[in-house]
Amino acid sequence: MATPLVERGRPRGVLRWALRSPIVLYRARMGWLLGGRFLMLTHTGRTSGAKRRTVVEVVDHDAATDTYFIASGWGEKSDWLQNVTRTPRVTVDVGARRFQADAVRLPVDEAVGVLGAYARHHPRAFAQLGKLMIGERLTAAPEECRRLAERAPLVALRPIAPS
Repeated sequence: MATPLVERGRPRGVLRWALRSPIVLYRARMGWLLGGRFLMLTHTGRTSGAKRRTVVEVVDHDAATDTYFIASGWGEKSDWLQNVTRTPRVTVDVGARRFQADAVRLPVDEAVGVLGAYARHHPRAFAQLGKLMIGERLTAAPEECRRLAERAPLVALRPIAPS
């Protein structure tokens, strides 16, 4: 069985290049090619203070509040998660849009609800997400959503109203 992402170290080599390649699209203002399924998160490095960018998959989007939900596939080890925990003000590029947001880590109980909705709407994708992140194909059962939420932290990106 393959090692789940949350137990792996930082991606290296070809995998790192492949995971970072969509940033080129966003920087060329062509993020719309990826649709609303992915977004680019620009955050502040926790030690360097430099702007950092990563492209992550959108787990859910609440259209009523325009909040995007993303998961940390590398668990607590993820640099972007550690960075937004330290400095929650971020810039989000999704599709052809760009906006400022606050990154808020969800408590496990709230994350279970978000993952449950995702699992019901996208059962095959959720099963694959579970296999990738924790090494098991998962269903929409609440206990399985909880297991994933406990290992792969979820973050809500809540837009900041323009002043």
